Amino acid sequence: MARYLITLLFIISFLEISSFGQEVLSGLNYQGTMIGNPALTGSEGDGLLRLSYQNLYPGNNYNLHSVCLSYDSYFPSLHGGGGFYLSDNYMGGMINDLKGGFSYSYFFRAGTDLFIGAGLSASFFHRGFDFGGTVLPDQIDPLDGVVNISGESLSSRGKTVFDVGTGFLFIAGRVFGGIAFNHLTEPDLSNSELAGNRLYRNILIHASGKLDLDAGKKLFLRPIGKIEISKGLFTAGAGAVFESKNLSLNSVLLADNQKNIDLQAGFSVKTGIIVVFYNYRFNIASGENLLPVSLMHSTGIALSLNNVDKRKTVKTINFPEL
Repeated sequence: MARYLITLLFIISFLEISSFGQEVLSGLNYQGTMIGNPALTGSEGDGLLRLSYQNLYPGNNYNLHSVCLSYDSYFPSLHGGGGFYLSDNYMGGMINDLKGGFSYSYFFRAGTDLFIGAGLSASFFHRGFDFGGTVLPDQIDPLDGVVNISGESLSSRGKTVFDVGTGFLFIAGRVFGGIAFNHLTEPDLSNSELAGNRLYRNILIHASGKLDLDAGKKLFLRPIGKIEISKGLFTAGAGAVFESKNLSLNSVLLADNQKNIDLQAGFSVKTGIIVVFYNYRFNIASGENLLPVSLMHSTGIALSLNNVDKRKTVKTINFPEL
């Protein structure tokens, strides 16, 4: 009986925490490129289908999961990239966040070795509720268990909102970076019965480079970094990806103004047109000692469905494999 109440209280608290970050456990994730910055859509040239899964706070029986499907490619007729994505955040069996959208990016050459891209995304959020198995405090009888009819009611009515975002991309030699402005409409996912959960405007700044580690140019080191700013939250992350032809290893340190410090490590394996990746994130220090040690397991695949040679128009990026 108490388990349902504890789960409900945790989810409400989780929503309050995650609303600052805009996305569930946001971080450095180049497998969700167009969601973070629409200007990256199609910038790898290939038509890439990505499928990823996250198990949040594993080992605590919170039943928090997230899946995401996306596809993007460069289209010569559009002079840029186009793509779509669909994600579902399943939280404790009570709350379900469904998100989908389309993004477009335009690329042009601004100099001898300088390329610029600009992107725009349009998306929807739908939050659904299922409180059928929830037990509220006034339903519990000390002797007979759950026997009372609650004097409170939790509405299962869902809510759908729309959102837009924009971003810019800069490529110079082996270095690329971007800036994105997400949740420009600041949509509010809450109903009147629940505390507000507005997605505040978010600024994401990210950058990466590529360094050769051997004369044969078969081993690479990619430094990566990001800064994310929104109302009440400032996060920063830095790390590196070590890459060979078929295997890559990554390590990223993340910190925020809530005094949380997290470490993410993972690997990816490439064979033919398929890339399989896995990442694990854990908390090193928590400002309020609220976070469990294990924060996330993340895995997925990326499939290259078609190859588009756009190097004559704009330089292709090979994203860090994490």
